[in-house]
Amino acid sequence: MDADRNSQRAADFPGRYLHSQHRTSGIRKGSIFSTGSGILAPMPRHVLQRLLISVLLAATPGPFVPVDGVAQVIKSGPRTCPGVALTFDLCPVRKGSGYDQPLMDYLIAHRIPATFFMSGKWMAKHEPEVDHLLGMDFFEVGTHGDVHAHLPMHDADEQRTEILGPVKILQDHYAYTATLFRPPYGEYNDETVAVVQMLGLQFIQWDIESGDPDPTLSAEHILARVAKRTKPGSIIVFHANGKGKQTRQVIEQLATKVFPQKGLKPMTVSELLNCQSSTP
Repeated sequence: MDADRNSQRAADFPGRYLHSQHRTSGIRKGSIFSTGSGILAPMPRHVLQRLLISVLLAATPGPFVPVDGVAQVIKSGPRTCPGVALTFDLCPVRKGSGYDQPLMDYLIAHRIPATFFMSGKWMAKHEPEVDHLLGMDFFEVGTHGDVHAHLPMHDADEQRTEILGPVKILQDHYAYTATLFRPPYGEYNDETVAVVQMLGLQFIQWDIESGDPDPTLSAEHILARVAKRTKPGSIIVFHANGKGKQTRQVIEQLATKVFPQKGLKPMTVSELLNCQSSTP
């Protein structure tokens, strides 16, 4: 088992820093940014997040020391909000362009709010696309690990390297501070939660999995599956790296038929989490 684990580590972390939903133990709810006593309490959450991330990125890497606190794994927004978050993972791919141009064209043409979770390895091969997506005021960008590693197979220091990789790329090369994180494959353990909490990121999962990378699923099947489960506050996961052959068609049906019929509207993840209204 140790040999297998070491082999996987070598594959996931070539050179330790290559730019190129499932929990394995208990999770505690909460946030290090919860309102409380002390000088940080009056500061807005997003200001605190960006401040902490900037400090951590500037710090010299050292041994990971778990901090005393709790972190929250977010799978949906408030159920009182008439909105849903369309989220798209941008994982690295071995074949193809790695970018779903028809999907992106549709989202942009109709100004549909969406949140994209980018891996560092994907960003390294798609610099123009990263710049283009960051320029859309109705899009939001989060991170999805550096080389798309299986995080529970790595220790806390390695997880921190994997998580911080794309955050640093966005900060250094695009002057963008990403505060949303989604683990590769949706896999995490208690160490992952502790690292994310220490870094001041929001841990974003989902409550609806579209299954769009599965080549055996038709657009009709994916649409029926998502439509049946969608409710106020839902966070839906799709892919925008070309692996979802039916994704653009499904998104069009959701945006023009399913969401209006349910009285819902697309929002970015941050908009959804801050939404409390009961009316669109």
